[in-house]
Amino acid sequence: MSTQLIVEKSNSGQMGTSLPVLDVPHKNLTELIPEKYLRSESPRLPEVSEPELVRHYVGLSSKNHHVDKDFYPLGSCTMKYNPKINDWTASVLAEVHPYQPESLSQGILSIYHELEQQLCAITGMAGFTLQPAAGSQGELVGVLLMRKYHEVKGNEKDVILIPDAAHGTNPASVAMAGYQVIEVKSNSKGLVDLEDFESKINDRVAGFMLTNPNTLGLFEENISKISALIHGVDGLMYMDGANMNALLGIVRPADLGFDITHLNLHKTFSTPHGGGGPGAGPIGVTEKLMNYLPRPRVEISAGKFYLDYDHKQSIGRVHGFYGNFGVLIRAWTYIRMLGPEGLRSISEIAISNANYMMHKLKDVFELAYDKACMHEFVLSAQTQKKQGANALQIAKRLLDFGFHSPTMYFPLIVKEALMIEPTESENKQTMDRFIEVMKQIAEEIETNPDMLHSAPHNTPVGRVNETYANRNLNVRW
Repeated sequence: MSTQLIVEKSNSGQMGTSLPVLDVPHKNLTELIPEKYLRSESPRLPEVSEPELVRHYVGLSSKNHHVDKDFYPLGSCTMKYNPKINDWTASVLAEVHPYQPESLSQGILSIYHELEQQLCAITGMAGFTLQPAAGSQGELVGVLLMRKYHEVKGNEKDVILIPDAAHGTNPASVAMAGYQVIEVKSNSKGLVDLEDFESKINDRVAGFMLTNPNTLGLFEENISKISALIHGVDGLMYMDGANMNALLGIVRPADLGFDITHLNLHKTFSTPHGGGGPGAGPIGVTEKLMNYLPRPRVEISAGKFYLDYDHKQSIGRVHGFYGNFGVLIRAWTYIRMLGPEGLRSISEIAISNANYMMHKLKDVFELAYDKACMHEFVLSAQTQKKQGANALQIAKRLLDFGFHSPTMYFPLIVKEALMIEPTESENKQTMDRFIEVMKQIAEEIETNPDMLHSAPHNTPVGRVNETYANRNLNVRW
């Protein structure tokens, strides 16, 4: 890698922006800010022109990998293309202030109300709250709804069952809500082991948290029986809806026996969440749980929308204002643009793409579970590890070809896991490029292993020593 000349871009007197004159009436700054917080001298900040400022950030973005740049096959994260019309809609409505009175917020409240109705139609649930700011918070809210249901009924329950292939946030949410986690094993098909599951069902079980399709990209074949067993002890079925983009228009969670589900709007309905946010994880519930939903709820009376706080059995507010506005608007736009047939086509294409890639790669890499998948699939680099390479090295080598790596080492039940999700927004040409690169890497492992051991070679930052970085952690610049 060539060494780049480091140039100081700051030059005295350069200005990239100008701020308006302070128009708040005051005699001096101490009326606004206590004197002890005021600086004695101006901060030393970079001085650059607007073109240089723009070039700086464009340069940074070009060094980073993002879904607008090339393929981003992170399994379980759904890093797909975000239609720019969604960003446009959100930007047009961005000027709305959260403290505006309801009389001036009718348009926004109507969008919220319509989005809730759309999500109900998609999932079969009776009601939704748009408040949760992420799938993980949605999980916690869902488990708190479980707790409220059992408290109202007087049920003494302290256990929630979770499969061993679950997302890591599932057990965390259960523990935060005060329940004990009991793990259920997967069988040889990658599905819930019914024998192990039935052995752990008793009157202490408050519910079962299940991702469907699961993190292996497989649809739970015994879901009807599982739901019946949980309901038999007055437990509740919770669906982690992180993989809902495999089910749109094909099947509804409520029809499978689920009482609660969260949806990751920032995955299934655009706004991919690279960089850690923002997100939105609305929770939907069946009729028997409606009274417990967070308040306020968007209601309509005499043709006017309003925020209704009068829900005495509610678990209370879980987010300031009413959720992450920008993500909600993007999801609403996405659903409106596609309609019912378009939403179904999303899942059909996502499933077709995943199965196409899986069949093209399963003879080169081990396939964790050799059966038709849904929207994603899991390979194992076990064979390659025996040849001196591993999943991490394969991921680093992929960077040289302009691809982001798949999800590595998850689910934990698959050794040397590479979880791949092509999503519905990738065409055959892109998938074929990725397939050929994966085959080339597999060949390099046999013929030129040093190529992987020193990768990546073509990225702005070369190979990083993770062991050294972890042992000598420096989080300050």
